[in-house]
Amino acid sequence: MTLAELHSAAVGDTLSAALGWTYFIAWSVSFYPQILLNYKRKSVEGLSIDFLVYNVYGFTCYALFNTAFYFNKSIGDEYSRRNDGHQNLVRFNDLFFSYHALALSIITFAQSFYYKRAATQRASRTARGFFYGTLAMLVLSVFSSIYNAVYLLSFIKLGCSMIKYIPQAWLNWQRKSTAGWSIHNILLDFTGGMLSFAQLVLDAARSGNVAEALGNPVKFGMGLASVGFDVLFVVQHYILYTDRYDCRDIEAQDTLGYGSTDSSD
Repeated sequence: MTLAELHSAAVGDTLSAALGWTYFIAWSVSFYPQILLNYKRKSVEGLSIDFLVYNVYGFTCYALFNTAFYFNKSIGDEYSRRNDGHQNLVRFNDLFFSYHALALSIITFAQSFYYKRAATQRASRTARGFFYGTLAMLVLSVFSSIYNAVYLLSFIKLGCSMIKYIPQAWLNWQRKSTAGWSIHNILLDFTGGMLSFAQLVLDAARSGNVAEALGNPVKFGMGLASVGFDVLFVVQHYILYTDRYDCRDIEAQDTLGYGSTDSSD
């Protein structure tokens, strides 16, 4: 390898790492606005319980998937054997992010039991059916091979990512309001999705096999799904449902001694 090639590889590694850690920060921070909003309002009204269920379940699967690929050499070797010798694209920031996201998702889900919520706020039959159905598939896949079971984890997470925002978008439409749903979460999520997608494409292009981007389908799918739904939520928040009067937010502000009664969330 020539000096120029070594320099190019070093620049590529640095850029990939920068993209990875930047999307990690954006996606990681994106969980906090909703937690803080719930705390400030002392309520989760306006927040879909199905969204919370999909988040906890999905990130549990994602954390297990990343752990297996990052630490288990036999699974990594099996991936290489099935993909013409290419290495999997799970990075340390992916591993760290998945566990951080899981912890914050559990906290947000726990808030739904502690803070006030409407009597109709409960997990739907669809969410329960998805959970039990995919869990049964996961158990059966173990009898096929551990590798297949681990890879199925990634597709379960991808499924959660593809559908988890639908109940929230539907709830916003029903209420004609985004009150109780943090837009700051969405803006940060959009940023993270774009950066995650950029890192995956960069790594695949540098490896000489663009199709390798699909070797980590959960990361690829998460980026596309999050960006698409984030655009929808931005439209709902800033264009369709601009009346964001929230009596619970005002009550929280009065309790905390805030003077303003305007809420952007």
